Amino acid sequence: MKYVDEYRDADAAQRYAAAIARLTTRPWCIMEICGGQTHAIVKYGIDQLLPPPITLIHGPGCPVCVTPVALIDQAIALASRPEVIFCSFGDMLRVPGSDCDLLAVKAVGGDVRMVYSPLDAVKLAQANPDREVIFFAIGFETTAPANAMAVYQAQQQGLPNFSLLVSQVLVPPAMAAILGAPDNRVQGFLAAGHVCTVMGIGAYLPLAQRYQVPIVVTGFEPLDILQGLYLCIEQLETGRTEVVNQYSRVVRPAGNLVAQQLIDTVFEVVPRQWRGIGEIPQSGLALRSAYAAFDAQKRFGLPRETDPQPTLASPDGSPDLETTDAIACISGLILQGVKKPSECPAFGKRCTPEHPLGATMVSSEGACAAYYRYRAPALRPS
Repeated sequence: MKYVDEYRDADAAQRYAAAIARLTTRPWCIMEICGGQTHAIVKYGIDQLLPPPITLIHGPGCPVCVTPVALIDQAIALASRPEVIFCSFGDMLRVPGSDCDLLAVKAVGGDVRMVYSPLDAVKLAQANPDREVIFFAIGFETTAPANAMAVYQAQQQGLPNFSLLVSQVLVPPAMAAILGAPDNRVQGFLAAGHVCTVMGIGAYLPLAQRYQVPIVVTGFEPLDILQGLYLCIEQLETGRTEVVNQYSRVVRPAGNLVAQQLIDTVFEVVPRQWRGIGEIPQSGLALRSAYAAFDAQKRFGLPRETDPQPTLASPDGSPDLETTDAIACISGLILQGVKKPSECPAFGKRCTPEHPLGATMVSSEGACAAYYRYRAPALRPS
């Protein structure tokens, strides 16, 4: 495929792996922050090409996975109302809440619709003036411009029946929370290239300086990731802690200024709950007061969500509080990079894509889904 095959060249990948092996003189732990990168690593066996001293840690890089249970419960409650058309991206429909998921609501008559853009939900609000249309606005910085545009258009058109249930989260504060944890093992980051396409690289500079870690903005193809790892390890080996842009064919240092302005017009920065992690200060977006009429939580009198979860994993790696059928789901530990999916006793047994116990098995960017799809059957317990 044009413009893709050149980044999947097997011989070039082997050369990069050999160069990394020659460069590496001591153990290093590097976290990729994006679920898309995790899937590429597992799919193409990038971690298996690396020398033994290099450990890749999978970060909380899936916005579906980190959406808190309490907010999903609110989505389920809203979708169950007869006057509501509830719209969402497909991955969210099967993420477990406390008792069921959005597909279960649809199965008993709820008007739950999968859409491909929040602007599709705006069109539904135009076409159904007698119904309340709610869009489940999840995502990192990459989805924020489209969600902001949906609200902006709804206000411009005077749509009184459109609102967002917002779960927008920001990547740099999550990285800071990981680096500030007492048991942190992360010594370098591969930052998510698509996030930086929107926001640029400026927010990573103080992180690299404060925590003395190299951060490499990296793409999603095998050679992108291998080159990103090389650039990160090169810094670690030489004692440098800089922000480097591997993904320069897409990412500009300043990002997309028009998109940033739209985000800042519609949203403000707030604390956010992260599933399996807890509340991270200044890690999310919420609608500004000028757009409060489009906030589904305020419109329907819902409280701000709070999940009863630890802020960080306990040192003994005990399971988080997400359970189904009394089987412990360690997705919180997986999102924090403390455990790998194959270390979960439910992986491949009680927890499969058809019957997921946790969000990390549901989402197309979840680490458990990646391991199940690309490392099966070898990693599935017998």
